[in-house]
Amino acid sequence: MPIPVDPADIDPDAPIFPIAAAAELAAMHPQTLRQYDRMGLVVPGRTRGGSRRYSLRDIDQLREVARLSSEGVRLAVIERILHMENEVQELRGRVRELERELRAEREQRPGARVFATSANGAVVTLRAGTRVRRQTDVVLWRPTD
Repeated sequence: MPIPVDPADIDPDAPIFPIAAAAELAAMHPQTLRQYDRMGLVVPGRTRGGSRRYSLRDIDQLREVARLSSEGVRLAVIERILHMENEVQELRGRVRELERELRAEREQRPGARVFATSANGAVVTLRAGTRVRRQTDVVLWRPTD
């Protein structure tokens, strides 16, 4: 009896589908997937033995290639689109990573901090809610190399 699997539980980048399954899911011929792999359009993961393994993200890209191709978009343009979409995914992942780091940093250093400058231009750290006597001095800041 097969174990029911919720698609939401599958890592979208996990290379788990052999070429026959991926071709069926993408509604394409396996030879088309091989051709796209050779062209670098949609490059699947590989097993130790060299067999292709496609992820859910790969299958989505294959479907997108088919859609764009049916609209008359050239494969070179589709390749560029997919490259940019992959780059966006990587950047979104990096943003999430930086957000996690920032959250962790805030948790490790409780209490927001405010920065001010002294009359001689030195940076002074203040606790949130601390008021500073307002001054009208102008400090010229020059970055050091």
